[in-house]
Amino acid sequence: MRLDKFLKVSRLIKRRTVAKDVSEQGRVLINGREAKPSSTVKIGDEITVQFGQKLVTVQVEKLVETTRKDEAAGIYTLLREEPVAKSSGLDW
Repeated sequence: MRLDKFLKVSRLIKRRTVAKDVSEQGRVLINGREAKPSSTVKIGDEITVQFGQKLVTVQVEKLVETTRKDEAAGIYTLLREEPVAKSSGLDW
């Protein structure tokens, strides 16, 4: 499944166009590597997304084409939520 679609279906990001923009800005990693919107997501992958001053890391548990709001959180496991380190010298 494409990264932008997974982010939308999982409701980590509400719209696919926003997921695409965030990915293109280099704010999404799959297994520690920068990912494009078209990158393939597999079960077991770790996805890290920068939301403002917060990093959210999840592990993909299952892939589905569509999901209801109340079922969306079941397709991933939240691993970490942490503030962005300001002194790290990284862009994000």
